[in-house]
Amino acid sequence: MNKKVTGGIVCGDVGYDDLNPMDKSIVTGALRRGATRREVMGYLIASGATIAAAGSIVTGATDALAQTPKKGGNIRFAWDLHGPSDTLDPILFTSSLDYGRGRLNYNNLCRFREDLTVGPELATEWEANKDVTEWTFKLRKGVEWHDGSKFSADDVIYSMNRHLGEDSASKAKVLVADVKEWVKVDDLTVKAKMSAPNAELPIILGTFHFKIVKNGTTDFQNPTGTGPYVLKEFKPGVRSVHARNDNYWNTDHEGPYIDQFEAFGITDNVARINALISGDVQMVAQVDPKAYGQVEQSPNVELFAVASGAYPTISCMLDKDPGNKPGFATGLKHLQRRDRVLKVIQKGRGSLGNDQPVGPAYGADWCKEVNDPPIHAYDPDKAKHHIKKSGVTSAQLHVAEVYPGMTDVCLMLQRECAKIGFTLDIKKVPNDGYWGAVWMKQPMNVSSWNMRPSANIMMTLAYKSDAPWNETSWKNERFDQLLAMARAELDDAKRHEMHCEAQKLCAEGSGSLIPTHRAYVDAKSKSLKGFPRVPIAAFGGMEWPEFIWLDA
Repeated sequence: MNKKVTGGIVCGDVGYDDLNPMDKSIVTGALRRGATRREVMGYLIASGATIAAAGSIVTGATDALAQTPKKGGNIRFAWDLHGPSDTLDPILFTSSLDYGRGRLNYNNLCRFREDLTVGPELATEWEANKDVTEWTFKLRKGVEWHDGSKFSADDVIYSMNRHLGEDSASKAKVLVADVKEWVKVDDLTVKAKMSAPNAELPIILGTFHFKIVKNGTTDFQNPTGTGPYVLKEFKPGVRSVHARNDNYWNTDHEGPYIDQFEAFGITDNVARINALISGDVQMVAQVDPKAYGQVEQSPNVELFAVASGAYPTISCMLDKDPGNKPGFATGLKHLQRRDRVLKVIQKGRGSLGNDQPVGPAYGADWCKEVNDPPIHAYDPDKAKHHIKKSGVTSAQLHVAEVYPGMTDVCLMLQRECAKIGFTLDIKKVPNDGYWGAVWMKQPMNVSSWNMRPSANIMMTLAYKSDAPWNETSWKNERFDQLLAMARAELDDAKRHEMHCEAQKLCAEGSGSLIPTHRAYVDAKSKSLKGFPRVPIAAFGGMEWPEFIWLDA
C-alpha cells in the first residue's frame, strides 16, 4: 500500500478505514461543517491521495457520520498505580496516570500519530537549518489558556527553559541537553539553537514531559492549560476531576466529547477489573493476563490491546551492594526464562527481550544481529559461575506489581536462583507510592517502561550516564558517544550500526534484566469509541482525551 504523509493526513492508495482516528476526525469534521464532497476530495488529492482513494475516503467518512461521535457522559478511569508523588508538573511526570492527566490538561508543540511520526499541535509547522543545529517552530494563532489569556511564544520559552541547565528538575532534561537556548523570534515563532545536530527534536517535543505550561507557572496543584479539559480538582494519591473545555482551540473535529473525567488509582488487580465489569469505571489500565478471559467473557467490556516495545525490568543498581559486585548482575541475567515469561505470564503478547530497552517494535532501530538470540541465554552453569565469582551469597529484591505479572516474573527468577543454591528474597511492597519510596532507592527493584518514539530517545532516557532515570546507575562513555553520534547521523545504515553497538553495550554492561517486551493491554467499556493506537503508553499513548466518545 502506497502511503504518504502530507499536511497531517495519511494519503495515497488508502480508504477511510485505513486512517487513524485523528485523521478521520479531520475529514468527518470538514463534512460536518458543511464542506461538499468535491471540496473534501480536492483537499485530499492536494495532500497526495489518488482520485480513487479520495473518493473512497469521503464515501467512508459520509457513512461514518451515521455514527457521529456524541457529546455527553461522565467517564471514570482507574490506573494501577498512584500515590503522593502524583503530579501535574510535566517536567516531573513519572507514571502513566501523570501522562493521562497531562494530556487532559495541556498540549505539546507536536503530537504523535499512530506510526510515531509527529504532526502539528501548538506548533503548526517547523523546519531545521541544513546541519540540523537550529530548529524554528511556528506557533498556532488564537489559542487561549483555560483562564482566558492568550497563548504565545513566551509560554513556550518558559516551558522549554524549565528543562535546561544542571539545576533543572526535569526527568527528561537529558533528551534536550544539546539545546543551548530557546529564542523568541516574535509572538508566534520560537527557535531552538543546538550545541550539536539533533534530527529528532520535534519527536522529543511530542513526548510526555514537554507539555506547554503558562509563562511563570510555579503552582502545579491547580495549573491552567490549553488542553481539551479544565482541571476542577486534584488530590495526589486520591483523584483528579477534569471538565470539558468548551473553548478548545482544535476545530478540526467536534471534540472533546466527554463532559467530565475522573482519574484515580485502584492498585489491586482484581478490584480494578471488578470495578470495570460492574460499570463503576469505564476504563482500566494494565490488565493482569490472568484476567483476560474474564474481560473477554463479559458482555459490556472489552480488552484494548496495542502492540508495543514497552518492557518490564528487574534492576540491579551498580552503585550499591550487591549490584556493585562484578558478575552478579550477569549471573542473574543467565537465569531468566524469557520464553516462559512470554508464553505463560504474558500469554504470548510481546517478544523476547535482551536486557536492553529496544525491541522489535522499533523496526529498523532494533538490531536483530545483536538481539536474536539474546546474549544472555538461559544457562544455570554460567549463572552459578558468575554469581560465585561475585562473592554474593544472597540478595533481596523489592517488588511491586508495576506491570501485570511482575511479581510472577520475580518469583520465577527466585525459583531459578534456588536451583543453583542462591537465595533471592522477594520483598513485596505496595503499589501506592512505589515510584517515590522504592524505585531507584532500594539496591534491587523493579520497573516498567513505556515505549518511546525512537530507540535513541529510549536509550538516552533510561541509560545515558547523566540521565535522571538511569535506574541501574550504569555509566559508559562510549555508549553516550554513540547516542550523540546517531542523533546527528542522517545516513540510515551508519545510524543503524551505531544503535547496534549501543544496544550490545547496554545488554552486556547495565544492571538491567529485561526478559521480554510487551503489548499494552488495557480494558474499557464497549460503549467508548474513538481511541487512537499510538504505541508509546497505555490506552493508545494517552492520545485519547479529545477523541473518545460515549455511544450510550
